[in-house]
Amino acid sequence: MNSDNTPEPRPLSAEGANSLLVNISKIIKIINQKGGDFNKRLDDILQILLDYMGVEQGSIMVLEGRKLVVATASRREIIGKKQALDDESIAALAAKTAAPVFIPDISADPRFNNRRQHNQHYKKNALLSLPIFQDDQLLGVINITDKLGDKDLLQEDITYLLDFSSMIISTLVQQRLHQQLRRQKDTLRQKNKELKRQESLRDELYKMLIHDLKAPLAEVVANLDIMSYSISEENREFLAAAQMSCDRAVRMANNLVAINKLEDGKLVPCPEEVHPKALLEEALSALRGLAQIKNVELILTAAEELPVVYVDRILILRVLQNLLTNALGYTTPGTRITAGCNYLRADGEVEFFVQDEGPGLAEDRQDKIFEKYSRLSDKQDALVGTGLGLYFCRLAVEVHKGKIALTSKPGEGCRFYFLLRL
Repeated sequence: MNSDNTPEPRPLSAEGANSLLVNISKIIKIINQKGGDFNKRLDDILQILLDYMGVEQGSIMVLEGRKLVVATASRREIIGKKQALDDESIAALAAKTAAPVFIPDISADPRFNNRRQHNQHYKKNALLSLPIFQDDQLLGVINITDKLGDKDLLQEDITYLLDFSSMIISTLVQQRLHQQLRRQKDTLRQKNKELKRQESLRDELYKMLIHDLKAPLAEVVANLDIMSYSISEENREFLAAAQMSCDRAVRMANNLVAINKLEDGKLVPCPEEVHPKALLEEALSALRGLAQIKNVELILTAAEELPVVYVDRILILRVLQNLLTNALGYTTPGTRITAGCNYLRADGEVEFFVQDEGPGLAEDRQDKIFEKYSRLSDKQDALVGTGLGLYFCRLAVEVHKGKIALTSKPGEGCRFYFLLRL
């Protein structure tokens, strides 16, 4: 006898070994069935177990929290019944001691008064409970009683029961994993539902804000333009600051409109024939006033014999303006920003670029800079926006089947560029 109350393995006859293999094969077939109800599988496994053991009654209990729950039983009325681990029951004792419990005569055992009170359900007094463990974790308990014929259960029947415990472990582990997966799916489904709801609310808020902002912004721009004709020289600086802030607000509103449409796939480019150098000149002219206020020199450089490109002029113009505004936000007075264009003849592409002399950007942050709400730094500047400008640039270039990227080293400025196919 082993110290854990388990008898030494007994030799099997050829007939016994064949019977064991046949029944194990049946259980493996049940376990490997795709789909199907877990309780039905457990019912079938229990019946095979009872037939092999030559007993009339039995049950398989599964641990749920701190209670053992009858998952399947020959007495159908007890399915779903629960026993706490501290109950005075044979199954609870097997679970607590982590060892098989064999009771040769329950009527003579003072530990189980409750079992004796319900003895009318059982024909014989011997019973056996075997705890099911995986990696020292309790999964459940197997119980059998009422040996068929004139014989009763014996201590050595523990080893017969052990022959099937690993099979039942496999079934219980499968079910536990299935339940965990189902709970995770339910949790993810709820989270996705909530995220979609929040995203819908955010989109509605965007649309409302944009709608409510556009009219007053247009009025402010018009009034500032009127004031520019009559304002005194000493107040012109304040007017320029107001115009700069207003331009920033207009740009943010336009970015939001375009981003929403690009994300929804509702913004289809309207390509037209555009000369790259003319597009650069237009973008630079719109920002020379801001550059002058910041004492930053804007330089245009364009390769000779540039081919025309077929692009949505408004979208690409705003990409260039966003890149230039971004550069202005991070450069210091007395520095230069160079905007240019190259013809990559071998690749059949035109490259637009904006090079600044700002602080630069570490390599580990460069991949994230075109993500939504991403910013180069936490610097507070009238020209540094919400992190939507570069995200808009990426969407606008990608809708043209192009590519946008940057090269930079800390302290050496940034070179933003995008490629458009001819």
